[in-house]
Amino acid sequence: MATPRRLLPSISLLAAFESVVRTGSTLAAARDLDLTQGAVSRLIQALEAQLGVTLFLRERRRLVPTDPALAYARDVVKALDLISRGSMRVRSNTGGGTLSLAILPTFGTRWLAPRLPRFLASHPGVTINLGTRLKPFDFEEEGFDAAIHFGTENWAGAGAVKLFDERLVACSAPGFLARHPVGAARDMIGLPLLQLETRPNAWAAWFAHHGVADRVPQGMLFDQFAPMIEAVIHGLGVALLPEFLARQELADGRLVEAFGGPVPTEGSYYLVWPSVGAWYPPLQAFRDWLEAEAADPDGEAMLPR
Repeated sequence: MATPRRLLPSISLLAAFESVVRTGSTLAAARDLDLTQGAVSRLIQALEAQLGVTLFLRERRRLVPTDPALAYARDVVKALDLISRGSMRVRSNTGGGTLSLAILPTFGTRWLAPRLPRFLASHPGVTINLGTRLKPFDFEEEGFDAAIHFGTENWAGAGAVKLFDERLVACSAPGFLARHPVGAARDMIGLPLLQLETRPNAWAAWFAHHGVADRVPQGMLFDQFAPMIEAVIHGLGVALLPEFLARQELADGRLVEAFGGPVPTEGSYYLVWPSVGAWYPPLQAFRDWLEAEAADPDGEAMLPR
């Protein structure tokens, strides 16, 4: 149902209201908005008249927002921010713009970041802003243009392109494995098995893959792969690590494969984006570039020449 027009205040009214709530006075808001104090006062009065609600209590020279005003301000700030981001997108073209990307922390730092110089070199007008998110979120609420997602293609209201599958390797420090030799998968049951919050069934699936149905003991829990990798290097146990994330440590000998080689998982890595934002030129450029990079996920991430 469409919102009645009489309940849709103008941008000037909302901007004045937000500024007064934030600064605490019409004088400060006038400076903030480059208006006169009288103009700001008239805008606030007009907004109160349109809504039929008292938004501020007049106490001496200050305007104190009422509880309804504080709740309204939270919505107004979000709306103004959304309009601002939308305006910036409309002004963008294929040669420039800003892309706000949510990344999985270790994926972003170990796989994506070393490759980003290639994208930026070929798209010098595009600026990429990065933020970390571990779980799916509301694109409209968070303000991201896209996200790196692990799991299945199940993000509501989003488009998606699959990047690559994940394979997990049981890894340990060389010294740890020397102290706890492993001859069969079942030997791992008695070792400290490090766990990741977002992969709660990873060890059970790994043991099942090797024909072991024993109950998996609870081990030290981590919310990200990066600290888990460091814990394994320092001999705190055995961890299931994505092959592409542990490659460097395996190559330089800080980690070794404890047993069994890479095991495929049910999840994959995706680039996802809000369906309504699929047209955004910086996103289109990034999506095409990322698909090409993901076609060879094990390729060397090197700076452009």
